[in-house]
Amino acid sequence: MITKLLIANRGEIACRIIRTARAMGVATVAVYSDADAKALHVRQADEAVHIGPSPAAESYLVGAKIIAAAKQTGADAIHPGYGFLSENADFAQAVLDAGIIWVGPKPASIRAMGLKDAAKARMIEAGVPVTPGYLGADQSLDRLTVEADAIGYPVLIKAVAGGGGKGMRKVDAPADFAAALESCRREAKASFGNDEVLLEKWITSPRHIEVQVFGDSHGNVVHLFERDCSLQRRHQKVIEEAPAPGMDAATREAICAAAVRAAKAVDYEGAGTIEFIADASEGLRADRIFFMEMNTRLQVEHPVTELITGVDLVEWQLRVASGEPIPRKQKHLKIRGHAIEARLYAEDPVKGFLPSTGELDFFELPKRLTPYEYQSVLNTFETYEYDATLRVDTGVEEGDEISPFYDPMIAKLIVHAPDRLNAAIGLSHAVSSVKCWPVKTNATFLHALLVEPDIIRGKVNTGLIGERSEDLIYDFDPSGRALSDTAKLFASTEVDEALRGFRLNARHQNRVALEYMGETLSGNLALEFPPNSDHVFLAERRHEEVFTTSLGKTFRFTLRHVGASGQASAADGAIIAPMPGKVIAVDVSEGQTVTAGQRLLVLEAMKMEHALTAPFDGVIEGLTVTAGAQVQVEAVLVTVVPAE
Repeated sequence: MITKLLIANRGEIACRIIRTARAMGVATVAVYSDADAKALHVRQADEAVHIGPSPAAESYLVGAKIIAAAKQTGADAIHPGYGFLSENADFAQAVLDAGIIWVGPKPASIRAMGLKDAAKARMIEAGVPVTPGYLGADQSLDRLTVEADAIGYPVLIKAVAGGGGKGMRKVDAPADFAAALESCRREAKASFGNDEVLLEKWITSPRHIEVQVFGDSHGNVVHLFERDCSLQRRHQKVIEEAPAPGMDAATREAICAAAVRAAKAVDYEGAGTIEFIADASEGLRADRIFFMEMNTRLQVEHPVTELITGVDLVEWQLRVASGEPIPRKQKHLKIRGHAIEARLYAEDPVKGFLPSTGELDFFELPKRLTPYEYQSVLNTFETYEYDATLRVDTGVEEGDEISPFYDPMIAKLIVHAPDRLNAAIGLSHAVSSVKCWPVKTNATFLHALLVEPDIIRGKVNTGLIGERSEDLIYDFDPSGRALSDTAKLFASTEVDEALRGFRLNARHQNRVALEYMGETLSGNLALEFPPNSDHVFLAERRHEEVFTTSLGKTFRFTLRHVGASGQASAADGAIIAPMPGKVIAVDVSEGQTVTAGQRLLVLEAMKMEHALTAPFDGVIEGLTVTAGAQVQVEAVLVTVVPAE
C-alpha cells in the first residue's frame, strides 16, 4: 500500500485528496507556487515543497520539479488530481520511470484517448455508438466543406486535441463554414498546439451524459452509473447531478455497458469518465446516445457519484494504484437517492463572468442544511423541511487570497437526498447561504438556476443557460428586509451602554444609520432593544460592520450609532470615530454648511473605508482632524450644529 502521497495539484482537489489519504493513514506532500505559499492545501498536508513562481507554466506544469519534490520527500506515489498534468502521458511515464507509483491510468491508455479522432475510431471498433461525422486525415478546406455538406447543417467543428470548449464552433449554414473553421483552428493551435479538427452532426436537443468507470490491473472494469452534466455555460459545466433525470433502466444498462466496453478497449486502470452526447428530443433513448470522449482522470463532479453509491473514489484510486483489485463487484454497486453539485466560482456574472480576485475578508460556506425559510405567494414566510445532507469541498478559508493565476473555482457544494426535488431545493438553499466579501461569486446565478422551473422538472439541455441568461443573470440592491435584519443584528449584539439611546422613563432604543458603498440607505431605524429573537436572517457583525447575505450576494454595511433624538453621539451633532483608524479624507471645512447624509470625512480601518456623514442639516464647528490623522475609538472628529 502507498505510504506517502505527493499531490501534484492545488486548491479544492488537493484538499479533497488529503482528506481521504489521512483517513487511510497515508502521509501527504503538497507542492506550491509563490502564490500558494499560505494556501489551505499547504496548511493541511503533512509536508509541503515549493516548486516555483506563481504562473502554472513555471510551477504546477513543470513535471521535473514535481518528481524532484517526490524524491526529496520520499513520496512513493503521485496523484495528479484533475487539470494541470493529470492527462499528460509523458508526465505519467516520467513518474513511472522514476520508480514512483502513478495514481492514474497507464500512459498508453491516456494516449489512446488523448486525441478525439483516434479515440472515436477506437470506439467504433469496440462497438460503442459515436456521433455521425468526419474523422479523416484530409484536413483541407475543400474536403471538410464537402463532409460538412454530407453530414447536414448545423454541424459542429471540434479540435481533436484538448477540451473545455476551446477549438469548438457550431456552424448553422454553409456560408459560415470557412470562417468558423479558420477561427476554430486558430484557437486550437493556441490552446493545444494542434489545429486538426473533426466534424460532428449537431444535436438539436443535446444532453451531456457521462458514465464513471473504474478499472484495475487484474482485468476488472466496473461502472458506477451515470451523471448528467447538461447545465453548461460556453461548454463549461456548472451544475452536475446523478443519476440523470429521465433515465430509464434499459437506457442506463445500454449506456453503462457501452462505457465499460470503451474502458476495456484501452485496457483502462483507475478512475475515468466516458462522456456521451444524447439527442433528447424524444427523451433519453439508447439509440440516440453517442460517444464524445474519455477523460482519463478523476472528474470535478465525482462527488455526486460518491454520494449515490457510497464509494470513496480517491480511496479506490489509491488502492488500485497499489495493485489491489477494485473493492466492489458490479453487482454490489447500487444507486441510492439523488445528488446535485454546484461549482462555486470567484467570478461576477453581472460583468460577463469576469474572474474576481483578492483576499477573502469575509467568507463562510454553509456547514449543514437548515430548514429553508421562503416567502410564499401570500407574502408570508413559511418553512420547508427537507430530507437532505450537504457536502462542501473547498480549497480556501476566510483570510485566504483568490489568485489571478489559476482556475477561479473555489468550492463545490453537493446535496444528497432521497429524491431529486429535495436535492435541488436543498442545494438552492445552500448556495443562497454563501457569504463572501469582497470577492464576487456566482452564488446568485447558481440559485437562479436551481429554482428555474424547467430545471426543477428535469428538463435540462446544454443550451438552456445560454437561452435564458437574461433571466438567470441579474443584480439587486439590499432589500428592505435585509436592511431591517442588519439593523436588528446590530441591536442584538453587545453594544456599550454609552452608545445606546437613552430617555428617562422610556424603553431602551437603539438608532442606527446604515451606510452602504458610502451612502446612507435607510436613514435612522428605531428598534426596540433587544429585537424579536425569532427573526431569522443571514447576517453577521464584525466590529462596526455588518455583512448581510441574500440569495448568495453579500452586502457590507457600516454602522453609525445615533442617539435617541437622532444625534450622532452622546453630544449633540458630534461625529465620533466608531473604531481606531486613519482619517484618509476630510470633505468639509470649519463654518461650512452641510445637509443631512452629506459625507464629512472618510476613516480607514481594517483595510476598509468608512464614510462618516452629517446626521442632519447644519454648520460645521469644531473640526478636530486633518487627512492622515490617526484617531482612537469614540474620539470626536467633527461637530455639526443644527441649522436655525
